[in-house]
Amino acid sequence: MTHTVSVRMMARTGWGGLLRMFRSLTIAFLLSFAAIANSNAQIVALGASSTAGYGVGASSAYPAQLEAILRSRGRAMSVSNAGISGDTTGGMLARLSSAVPEGTKIVILQIAGNDAMKGMSLTDAAANRAEIRRRLHARCIRTIEADGYVQSAVRSGLRQPDGIHMTVEGHRKVAQQLAASIR
Repeated sequence: MTHTVSVRMMARTGWGGLLRMFRSLTIAFLLSFAAIANSNAQIVALGASSTAGYGVGASSAYPAQLEAILRSRGRAMSVSNAGISGDTTGGMLARLSSAVPEGTKIVILQIAGNDAMKGMSLTDAAANRAEIRRRLHARCIRTIEADGYVQSAVRSGLRQPDGIHMTVEGHRKVAQQLAASIR
């Protein structure tokens, strides 16, 4: 049957039409492959208020700034902001599968101190952190810890008047440090 279709197509379109069709199919295939590759080049920033951009907005938070830095360097990677103000390790663990879709390559963990502020024991918080990492690593997702970068920015004075959350410049500093660790 395939042979019959090819002969009929050639009879109607000639070699030129057949070559145009082949070229179109090849281009469509390559574009599909590129789209799949780009969707797999994904980073998710999982965290609480500092990730969400508390006080500066999501467009100025470190995930958005990180994406802009990577793209300016020719890395067409998307960075999803999965930060929720006030979130705890228990909340992050509960939403892990929905916050980190298939195709994610890197998760930036910025867990912060909401567990302690909400009365969770250090043991339970540590167990949740370990389980988050275990689940991500089981999916072959690389993790990068951002808490140290955030604490450094806040300690260096790049903090809002509340003394807890970063300024836009603090977010920029964190994004630059993270960009250096993404390969």
